[in-house]
Amino acid sequence: MTPTRTHSHAPLLAGAALAAGTAVAGGLGLLGWGTVVERHRFTLREATLPILPSDAPTTRVLHLSDIHMVPGQRLKTSWLRSLADLEPDFVVNTGDNLGHRDALAPLLDALEPLLRFPGVFVPGSNDYFAPVFKNPFTYFTGSRGRSSKPPEALPTGALHTAFGNAGWISLANRHQSVAIKGTRLDFSGVDDPHLGRDRYTGFPLGAVNQDQSGHVRIGVAHAPYRRVLDAFTRDEARLILAGHTHGGQVCVPGVGALVTNSDLPTSMASGVHRWKVAGRESWLEVSAGLGTSFYAPVRFACPPEAVLLTLTPTDR
Repeated sequence: MTPTRTHSHAPLLAGAALAAGTAVAGGLGLLGWGTVVERHRFTLREATLPILPSDAPTTRVLHLSDIHMVPGQRLKTSWLRSLADLEPDFVVNTGDNLGHRDALAPLLDALEPLLRFPGVFVPGSNDYFAPVFKNPFTYFTGSRGRSSKPPEALPTGALHTAFGNAGWISLANRHQSVAIKGTRLDFSGVDDPHLGRDRYTGFPLGAVNQDQSGHVRIGVAHAPYRRVLDAFTRDEARLILAGHTHGGQVCVPGVGALVTNSDLPTSMASGVHRWKVAGRESWLEVSAGLGTSFYAPVRFACPPEAVLLTLTPTDR
């Protein structure tokens, strides 16, 4: 009689359990790194763009975005204040400054040394409403998700007043010319496209002899939706500045961002790119931003950043 053979599943189960445990431990390790370390690994990214008139002096622009300030963020406050040591010629703030209903005073304390430089700003959704918890998988489906309660209004008016009192100019559905080091910067901005508040007003008309005087057109928006980028580019913007994407916030090494929370391609989630439409091109600078939502305080392979742009002359 042939002996009966029995097969033990214990080694297989043990191996599966070990693999699952390793995966969980690895996931927790990455989460811990992203929550405790990387979201505090503030970085200054620098880029040089040849967009100024041929006889214009070099101009340095500090681009801030998505600060998402929350009371008690001492490291972020200290790092933001240290950026004043760069002595930028101009500051552009592309919104989402607030991350909590009590964040206005801490935000203004962090930005106080930078408010002495001339600047412009546009609002993001988290300058209007406090963040709410959402299912994170809605970012992959393109849905904005729904919260069980209405969003809490933030002190938007007080924020804009404080910026205005410091001399920063609101570009929320507005255009404005600013003279910096003898060069006229013609700005056009929009209110937050993610909330559907954008109303494009074009660029400043300038003087009757503007084509003979040194000037450059710059578009500013919080969320880099295609319709806004196209409008700026069609009107010959040399540079467009935006934020909102958080650079993907949680990226895959070697792959990059998986989402942009807009219709911008993931390959453009952060950094300097060329935006093309109707035979025209603009430089597009998208900041990965400095903060995170209160309900998703993690970054991975995408450290928080401010951007220092050096604008140089070109003969184009």
